[in-house]
Amino acid sequence: MDNSMQLHDLVWFLITGGLAGWIASVLVEGSGLGILGDVVVGVAGALLGGYCAYWFQITLIGYWEVLGMSILGAVILLSIFRAFTPSPKSQS
Repeated sequence: MDNSMQLHDLVWFLITGGLAGWIASVLVEGSGLGILGDVVVGVAGALLGGYCAYWFQITLIGYWEVLGMSILGAVILLSIFRAFTPSPKSQS
């Protein structure tokens, strides 16, 4: 059995990461971060969500469960990031 990542796996990973990052940025702030920012946050959130699922021994089966855990991880990541960075509105 070949465990290497194929090109279509990478494409789906980036699409899912972008979708998760966009949904998380809308939930946390109310606007997106741009395509690249959403993908980066979504991929990092997917890694964080996967780690949380492993830590709490949650089995993820199927695309929608993986997307949900990716969104949860991205929301946690964005919440932590935005808690330590000042918003542009508060600087005026």
